Amino acid sequence: MPKIVLFGATGYTGRLTAEVLTARGASPVLAGRNAAALEKLAADLGGAPTAVADVTDPASVRALLGRGDVLVTTVGPFLRHGRPALEAAIFAGAHYIDSTGEGPFIRSVFEHDDQARTAGSALLTAFGFDYVPGNLAAALALRAAPAATRADIGYFMDHPGTSGGTRASMAGMLFEPGFALRGGRVVTEVSGTHLRSFDVAGSERTGVSIPGSEHFALTRSYPQLRRVDVFLGLPLLAAHGLRAGSQLAAIAARSSALKQVLDGALGRIVKGSTGGPGAGSLGRTRSRVVAEARDDAGKILSSVTLEGGDPYTFTAAMLAWAADTALSGGLLDTGALGPVDAFGLDALQTAALDAGWTRHPATPPTDS
Repeated sequence: MPKIVLFGATGYTGRLTAEVLTARGASPVLAGRNAAALEKLAADLGGAPTAVADVTDPASVRALLGRGDVLVTTVGPFLRHGRPALEAAIFAGAHYIDSTGEGPFIRSVFEHDDQARTAGSALLTAFGFDYVPGNLAAALALRAAPAATRADIGYFMDHPGTSGGTRASMAGMLFEPGFALRGGRVVTEVSGTHLRSFDVAGSERTGVSIPGSEHFALTRSYPQLRRVDVFLGLPLLAAHGLRAGSQLAAIAARSSALKQVLDGALGRIVKGSTGGPGAGSLGRTRSRVVAEARDDAGKILSSVTLEGGDPYTFTAAMLAWAADTALSGGLLDTGALGPVDAFGLDALQTAALDAGWTRHPATPPTDS
């Protein structure tokens, strides 16, 4: 009988997801590399099956899955540790859902589209705060403006906290190429190439361009799109710093030897699986996502703003909902999918609302 397997269950995001799945009435197989930690988590949740698997032993990851299973993986950094779980799901004909925010890994998942369709697998990457809200907000804006050919999406947080896994993922992306949608095609583009300002709840905020899943996913449902830009909200000085740092990193990455040395140094300095924000910190965090649909001339035809709480709670809620829905036959297709074409816009919106997000009127932003 098909089952949900939660790989990385004892990590920060994994544990939050396990708690939500259990609260929903699911009984996921809790998987990870530490048997004692898995047994403790299972006991904390009132009992759940466990399985030991490690990305350094890909066969152990493949052994977790059978055809029709749903694999939820939070094992990152994904550029370093994500491939065994992705390949295991396709090999088994299982559905795959991950929590990555790493643009280069997102690109890799979408490059497995043909393999996944042949296997009967659905691949849902970046199915959390990175980058479900932007896909949702953009789809709502595009629904109101079907003639739009461009989408701009900005992510903004107040009082954010980060987990060790998030910091490790950010470090791992530093020397990897970014991308953007140009002329209807995804092309390589250095992160931080573009800066612009958004009006976010009446306050002007700066965003710097980053790679997201929206560049790949939105054209699946809205093939008329010719350009998609995703922005991360940062203070102006930090945004300029990211732009400069990304340009320097792109130069350094041209030397494979230097890139390898720098990647190794970052891996030793920035550790994953070191816990995350406490309940007090999570309670202070507010998140907003702004999406605009524009025409060829750049005129805003529709704008949507979504608002919610902390990214980690939202990510856990969406991973659990997606896994439950996939297990019950709610997926609309197979292959590498975006959130909208996987479940439909209305179902996705309802799930986000249930996870505590709300929609607000948006004031059109200004270019900088």
